[in-house]
Amino acid sequence: MPNHNYKKWMNIALKEANKASKKNEVPVGAILIYQNEIISYGHNYSVSKNDPTLHAEIDVIRKACKKMDNYRLTNTTLVVTLEPCLMCYGAIVQSRISKVVFGAYDKKTGVCGSCANIEKLRCFNHKPDIVGGVLEQDCSLILKKFFQERRN
Repeated sequence: MPNHNYKKWMNIALKEANKASKKNEVPVGAILIYQNEIISYGHNYSVSKNDPTLHAEIDVIRKACKKMDNYRLTNTTLVVTLEPCLMCYGAIVQSRISKVVFGAYDKKTGVCGSCANIEKLRCFNHKPDIVGGVLEQDCSLILKKFFQERRN
């Protein structure tokens, strides 16, 4: 996927994050791209489904695997509004996603450079390309607003 498309794709992932926010879910959205087309959309559902594994990344991976009829998602790009956590990074590796593009850095649980840089460990047989900070301010703002409203 050419670099000039990252912002376009991230804006679509932000729409998914807004959907999550309207459902009182942590506003994280994601899309999965294959051959320059979106094959799945998703956002967080952990709260409403009482399932801590239902992060946006997991949602789009599950939908894409069903659509592609394959548990391997090679040659795909995951675009997500927040840096992946350890659980999501594991799912990314297991599904063989080729590239991860994320927006906001997550200083509490992000493993693509913030809390840890897990991609540098030698224990994985697959390493996706990582691009961080795409529309970072927009992606951070939706999260900040969400948590400010929760505190008030």
